[in-house]
Amino acid sequence: MKEISGVRFLTMVAVSFSVVALPALAQTTGSIKTGPSGLPLPRYVSLKAEKVNMRVGPGKKYAIAWRYMKSGLPLEIIQEHDHWRRVRDADGTSGWIHKALLSGRRTAVTAPWWVGGERKDETIPLRKSPSADAEVIAHLKPGVFGHVPKCDGAWCEMAVESGNARLSGHVSQAELWGAYPDEVFD
Repeated sequence: MKEISGVRFLTMVAVSFSVVALPALAQTTGSIKTGPSGLPLPRYVSLKAEKVNMRVGPGKKYAIAWRYMKSGLPLEIIQEHDHWRRVRDADGTSGWIHKALLSGRRTAVTAPWWVGGERKDETIPLRKSPSADAEVIAHLKPGVFGHVPKCDGAWCEMAVESGNARLSGHVSQAELWGAYPDEVFD
């Protein structure tokens, strides 16, 4: 059985900036909120490129707040403005990224949650099938991310890479950041 550690994939770039207030750009269609693109808000996406700048506003004229150094990182789109998407990462950091640098490919991060003021550092089981009784293939540490091709509302299929090995199995949806509770997708 393997234990897989998370990888820090952010490099902070120090900048000074002023915050610019932008109007909320989402529209409501029934009970589903949509942005100008016609796609639901919020929604999960992932980084398409290896190196991506997150800016403090929706445009290249705005300062860089963060630089992401790993493709595939899951992000949540929370607002849209022209070709720019306001996103939030698993740590709660938010900013603007051009839509060309984002992918609809679903990925997720294993539970880096805080419980009672302390970080939850237990491992998350990657199981052979979608059941709490299924065989454990590997123990994933908090912060591990991987491709999530589908979720059934309780369990998600997840593929992670460790060295030269690629492991696929099922993770409880409640233990992932990158899929909403009870969300079903294929």
